[in-house]
Amino acid sequence: MPTSQRQKDVCDLLDADHKAVKKMFKEFDSLSESKARGAAQSRLDLAREICMELTVHAQVEEEIFYPAVRNAIKETDLIAEAEVEHQTAKDLIAQIQAAETADEEFNAKVKVLGEYIDHHVKEERNEMFPKARSAKKLDLVAMRGVVEARKQELMDEQTAAA
Repeated sequence: MPTSQRQKDVCDLLDADHKAVKKMFKEFDSLSESKARGAAQSRLDLAREICMELTVHAQVEEEIFYPAVRNAIKETDLIAEAEVEHQTAKDLIAQIQAAETADEEFNAKVKVLGEYIDHHVKEERNEMFPKARSAKKLDLVAMRGVVEARKQELMDEQTAAA
């Protein structure tokens, strides 16, 4: 059913996050090619923003979305794989956040993280979201509100800690 004919659900919310971060990775790629003064600092700042967005996104998926989907579908290997992908992304995020300068290695880590996230997003879009939407036991529209509230809470915590 086209999105315009149904209420927006948690999958739409999570996919909006995916699209926003993809745009940020594209912006980072553009900055990586720039030799302008301040480009390195801009890359560092943008990478930290990407990391914060991904950290919050992963946390709401792990706390709310994945457990609910795991309880509602038979193919729980999808959830296990997504959780492993999250852990690998978190390791790379920690390395990026610890960087002092936006050198070649830093740029490479952000690029690899972007490629990794692209892969993860495709699996969620093509496999997990359709299965979640077809599960009878899930109220994905109500879950959207829960996830939105938790995301805001986590973003506020991240901002306060920065």
